[in-house]
Amino acid sequence: MSRSASPYHHGNLPEALERAAMGLLETRPAHDISLREVAREAGVSHNAPYHHFGDRKALLKVLAERSMAALVESQTAAAAAGEPVARARALARDYVSFAARRPHAFAVIYDPSVCVPGAPTETMAPLIAAEEALLAEAVRTAVPDLAEDALPHLAAAMWGTVHGLAQLTQAGHLTLEASLAAVDALIDRVVAAR
Repeated sequence: MSRSASPYHHGNLPEALERAAMGLLETRPAHDISLREVAREAGVSHNAPYHHFGDRKALLKVLAERSMAALVESQTAAAAAGEPVARARALARDYVSFAARRPHAFAVIYDPSVCVPGAPTETMAPLIAAEEALLAEAVRTAVPDLAEDALPHLAAAMWGTVHGLAQLTQAGHLTLEASLAAVDALIDRVVAAR
């Protein structure tokens, strides 16, 4: 039953359930969301989510996939910024800002019990590849004299540093403003100074 007097007539139950789950993720951590809550939010029977997700672990994987898709979309828009150094800066700033704006979505993306390192889902794998490609291209174009064999190392160092700033911001240890200033200092020192 829905929250209204009439039953919910869905045109696309999976989409409605995923939209309800993502709505809940805006206000609470993924591990605090139950299939029953998703059903209630979508206005369907408490068994309906089991037909789509199967179990709670599958729900968490879908939340991670949809969150990663949102991150990649945001990062792709940021990567469209002007010249190469500006693109690298925009990409790094966007990553940290995404974590601050959507902390629960960011957390579920990187939860190793949900997205097992080295074993992403079929949906998650191309999203991870897209994010990695954006970062590698930003580093490649911002530091054009970098030796090809050094590129993955600098890209990993940049990602690790920016990811750490994102997590510190998400957890409240650094303000967003402080983290963005740190991003700018990093890009200015490592990339723009080359």
